[in-house]
Parts: sequence; structure tokens; C-alpha cells
Amino acid sequence: MGKSLTPSDWIDLLKIHRAIAVIRSDEVALGLKMAQVVAAGGLRLIEVTWNSSNPAQLVTQLREQLPNCRIGVGTILAPDELREAIAAGAEYAFMPYCDRAVMDYALHREIPIIPGALTPTEIMNAWQMGATCIKVFPVQSLGGPTYIKSLRDPLGDLPLIPTGGVTVENARSLVDAGAIAVGLAGNLFPKEAIRDGDWGLVQVQAEKLVRSFG
Repeated sequence: MGKSLTPSDWIDLLKIHRAIAVIRSDEVALGLKMAQVVAAGGLRLIEVTWNSSNPAQLVTQLREQLPNCRIGVGTILAPDELREAIAAGAEYAFMPYCDRAVMDYALHREIPIIPGALTPTEIMNAWQMGATCIKVFPVQSLGGPTYIKSLRDPLGDLPLIPTGGVTVENARSLVDAGAIAVGLAGNLFPKEAIRDGDWGLVQVQAEKLVRSFG
């Protein structure tokens, strides 16, 4: 499957691409289509949530079908899930919160690990435990870009990835406020578009997002 992605490589990719497409699907075929369409729109970082249907199969197939993209996983809750994800080809992993056992396993395997945190204390605790980046979730509940800027002033140059309420329209403002990258799910994949199979709309959303960082 090619060269493994080191934590340093991951940071470099985030600085280039800035946006991660987050896929949650109850059908493998649908998850594949979602990923293919945003990749056609120019996105190169794709996260498959582990509460999707058959996520390991989806990761493996995406690694094969989208060689120009880097495929990771999200919603990892336990070391066994991370072990299975890595075996399937996952190149990085997000957690909704910071779990010591998952962190230790990720550090042992030298895979980029991004735990979720929200408050300054949670963020610093996760960083001190060895997080590659911090998933600031849910960022919109505390003010979006304003909150990111407020964190950066006292905490310094930590690699923050806000998610939860991130949209195509506000993604650039979050990076301008100091985030290294952002994660998008629902706004990138509108429910109506997925329901109706309006893949053109999804690709347009991806293209707008890529252009916003151009």
C-alpha cells in the first residue's frame, strides 16, 4: 500500500490540503461513492468513521481506488478498533476524546493520532500525552474561529483541527484564526443530496472548499 504516513508527514499534508472529508455511511457502496466524488472535487484527505458500515472494508477499498488520497479513520474508541483499522490500511486516526490506551497503541505503531478535546486543559493534556494534533470538537458550540484564536493566544502554535459545525463557508476563517486544518462532514455531504443522489452538488461543495484554500 505504499510508504506509511509518519506524524511529521501528516503535519506537512495538513499544511498543504487544510481540509479533511469525514465520511459516515451505513452502506459500503455509498461510502465509496461519497469518497470518490469529493476526491474528484479535489480533496485528498478522507476520514472514514469507525461507526460506518463495514469500515475496515471501506478503508481497504478506498486505499486501492484512490491512490492520490490519504485515508484515515475516525470515532476510534478502543485499541482493538485502531488495530483493525491499521490492518485495513488506515493511515491516521481520530478519536472523539482522549483515551490513554488508544493513544499508547497509536504511539507504539507510530501512526498519526488526533484525539478530541475542547477546553484548554483537555487540549494540553492530550498534547502532553503525545497527540499528533488535537481535534477541537465541537468547535462551533464555543464560537468557531473566535474560540480557535482565543486558544492560540495562550496555548501557542498547537496543531488544532476543529470539527463539529465546520462548513464550506467558514472553513477558511477557522484556518485563518490559527487552525492547521478542518474536518467537514454534514455540510460537505448535505442529507438531501445524499438522499437524492445529487452527486454534482457534493462535488461542487468539495470544489468550493478546495478553492477557498487556493
